[in-house]
Amino acid sequence: MSRIKTRFDALKAEGRGALIPYLQAFDPDLETSLELLKAMPAAGADLIEIGVPFSDPSADGLTIQAAALRGLKAGATLTRVLEMVKRFREGDDATPIVLMGYLNPIDSYGPARFCADAAAAGVDGLIVVDLPPEEADLLEDDARANGLDIVRLVAPNTSDARLRQILPEASGFIYYVSITGITGTRTATEDELAAAMPRIRAVSDLPVAVGFGIRTPSQAAVASRTGDAAVVASALITTLAATLDDGRATDQTVPRVLGQLRELAEAVRG
Repeated sequence: MSRIKTRFDALKAEGRGALIPYLQAFDPDLETSLELLKAMPAAGADLIEIGVPFSDPSADGLTIQAAALRGLKAGATLTRVLEMVKRFREGDDATPIVLMGYLNPIDSYGPARFCADAAAAGVDGLIVVDLPPEEADLLEDDARANGLDIVRLVAPNTSDARLRQILPEASGFIYYVSITGITGTRTATEDELAAAMPRIRAVSDLPVAVGFGIRTPSQAAVASRTGDAAVVASALITTLAATLDDGRATDQTVPRVLGQLRELAEAVRG
């Protein structure tokens, strides 16, 4: 059984949803990023989404775009991000890790080699934002062969017919992009989330993680209760960015991000 399924099954038995913090790899440097990654489970992360820095992150708002640029400036590459996950796995074999990124770096790396190396490093799932289901054969067979889940993205404007077309091939969990737009902009209301879930659950039994626009503990609690997980990205990166001095980490960077994560986790746990 995959780490993702094991974790969601355990949380279902506990009667609560998951908190999935987002971390941009190498933001603002490898050492700080790895320190945050290692500390996130103890601060309340149930699963962790790691963003692979990319120069053209079309789904991301300004906050994550800036984080990606800091990561690239700090030397992030796909190879080095996998090495970072491997170092995390030296001390944590339980917390699921999902890589979020774009197709171009994976295609350049080589999909077959990437999937084998990602699995060996300890990655559990992939979110490839710009990989349409119709072209997923570029990655799916190699991902499945290496035990990697392919997480599908759906949005409020995804039709019922489209849900029936793409969700049967999903694995791990479904990522519900709760707004029509980029990350870090507006937040979906509780009524909007409640209206969306039945359409998805009618097609798939997989857990549904709600992301985009979740910034506060109360919003995370609603999202994890209405869906099965809340993904928090821009809010944590905004906090991180506010601690930097001329782009460099300070003694406030790690404690303030982890402090915010603990507040989010407390709300999700009720």
